[in-house]
Amino acid sequence: MNPPPPKPPDPSAEDLSQLAHRRVIGVLGLFLPVAVWLFAAWRPTDDLPRWSVLSSVSVYYYTGAVALFVGVLFALSLFLLTYRGYADTSADRIVGAFGGLSALGVALFPTGAPNGLKSPPWWSSALGTVHYVAAVCLFISFILFSIWLFRKSSIPLRRDRPPEKRRRDDICLVCGLVMIGCILWAGSSLVTHAPIFLPEAIAIEAFAISWLLKGDAPGAVMRAASRLARRVSTAGD
Repeated sequence: MNPPPPKPPDPSAEDLSQLAHRRVIGVLGLFLPVAVWLFAAWRPTDDLPRWSVLSSVSVYYYTGAVALFVGVLFALSLFLLTYRGYADTSADRIVGAFGGLSALGVALFPTGAPNGLKSPPWWSSALGTVHYVAAVCLFISFILFSIWLFRKSSIPLRRDRPPEKRRRDDICLVCGLVMIGCILWAGSSLVTHAPIFLPEAIAIEAFAISWLLKGDAPGAVMRAASRLARRVSTAGD
């Protein structure tokens, strides 16, 4: 007697895995700018002001936050490289792989050292160029997710889509446009030589918000709060 064929994976379980995947990516981005600033202050570097914000997020590579900065980028790269997206399209996986490789480039090819510190002997301006290109490519992948992939739907006409889906699409569009504006803002520093921490941080937060929305993080928080309220109410009876 032949053994029964294996059961196909539970679609609901796969959906939950995808939601969790998106939430993790969103959380990694959400806390990165503040986290590197706090860690750098907690573990101060000689010749750098302890609580001052440095010129960019990337220069925290040269501070006490280096492990956090590189670790988050490697984690982000892993999650993007293994992101499956929807089964009926390869675009999610292609853009995810593009973003994951770009995140590795940002981590492995650092920018130059901030004012007050010397770059290590192995660093060169070519590595700085690779870092800059990788960072731009990483944000391009984020923008493609927010403006294009996250807003796709099996329902062709926007007016026929559920209101919640339309609201989420609008927010993702805004997040993508904010990232485009921040990239242009940061790019202007090539002429003005102004610090770019703020535009980088805003762009990272916009990216994080779009992924958290796509992962239904607000809904998960509301459901958890509702369950907690019911338990408290039941315990009080």
